[in-house]
Amino acid sequence: MATRTSSAVWEGNLKEGKGTMKVGRNAYEGPFSFASRFENGTGTNPEELIGAAEAGCFSMALSNGLTKAGHTPKRISTTAKVNLEMVGGGPKITSIDLDCEGEVPGIDEAKFKEIAEQTKKACPVSVALSGTEIKLNARLKS
Repeated sequence: MATRTSSAVWEGNLKEGKGTMKVGRNAYEGPFSFASRFENGTGTNPEELIGAAEAGCFSMALSNGLTKAGHTPKRISTTAKVNLEMVGGGPKITSIDLDCEGEVPGIDEAKFKEIAEQTKKACPVSVALSGTEIKLNARLKS
């Protein structure tokens, strides 16, 4: 298996400083700041990148789980909302809300949700984030 690398550079103090994050082999490079993380400023932040990682990993792993169960999906769409809150005087990722919609021929809603719940517990990024509550809303496309 491969080792993946990302990097970040931060210049200055927390409030007025600025940074750049680089993901993988030039897949993404962009700015981040206090405003993009704790307010509504432009740029990205670590929480959005964690959300992208969780949504991507979950979608791939769910596709694999469904296929192994005999139900190859046409499409899995997942959004991850990473909740950052002040806890005990500092910021903490308190939970991640996954919203997943699947287009999967030949499966019923109950079986889809069962496989999605198993996936939530087993995908590598979910396992890495196991100290954070991950909530799942999974449904079939109607």
